Amino acid sequence: MLSFVLTIIRHGETQYNKDGLLQGQGIDSSLSEIGVQQAEAAAQYLQDVHFTNVFASDMKRAKQTAEIIVSKNKTWSNLDIVTAPSLKERSFGIAEGGQVEDMKNMAKAAGQPISEYTPPGGETMDQVKIRISAFLKFLFQQMAVEHQDKIRHGDEFQPDGPFAGHSDDGVSDDVLAHALVVSHGAYMRVAMRYFIEDLACTVPPGANMAQVFSACPNTGMCQFIVTLKCSDASVQLSGMKCVFVNRQEHISAENR
Repeated sequence: MLSFVLTIIRHGETQYNKDGLLQGQGIDSSLSEIGVQQAEAAAQYLQDVHFTNVFASDMKRAKQTAEIIVSKNKTWSNLDIVTAPSLKERSFGIAEGGQVEDMKNMAKAAGQPISEYTPPGGETMDQVKIRISAFLKFLFQQMAVEHQDKIRHGDEFQPDGPFAGHSDDGVSDDVLAHALVVSHGAYMRVAMRYFIEDLACTVPPGANMAQVFSACPNTGMCQFIVTLKCSDASVQLSGMKCVFVNRQEHISAENR
């Protein structure tokens, strides 16, 4: 077995976010001034966390956020940020560049909630899930190969709880690998449903499921404990446990 921590963060604010516009894949924005401040606040919050691997969407706003977090990390030791196209934002087709309110109206006219609506030319939820599955397969293989010395034989690691207040909640000294992933809001929302509904990821006791499935704020954080079953022939998911969802204590009120 190999257990590792997976922390997923949404990128910082862009001007498009501030103006209520959809970016998707077609608009590759950089962070706004507030977005940089949010990323720096996330970096300070995570500065003592020992990340062993970092992955980011290949879009500017995610890469810039990852670079800021890495640059402030006190335990970082010359590891590369691996960019992955499979982490990029969901495509919103013809709605990209337009107001989020316009897409809400399109979804309402189609009789669907906006989180499940696919504008013409956009990606369906199932298509995004295929990309998420592909990234996880790559991630699991990468972690198993790079951390062979941490693979344990026997019982599965179970983190202690409760989880509250710290960037490394629920992480004991038994877990020596920690992957940071920087991605996007709609992608993360689909990923959370995929983890829980398809991969049987457990959630913290008493969790509000409406909040669990809600949109993640800019630089909001979700954290998981992932356990892999590793053999010479394959690497398979053995278990996944959610530690916290959409955490944003690091962001000051004026920068939300």
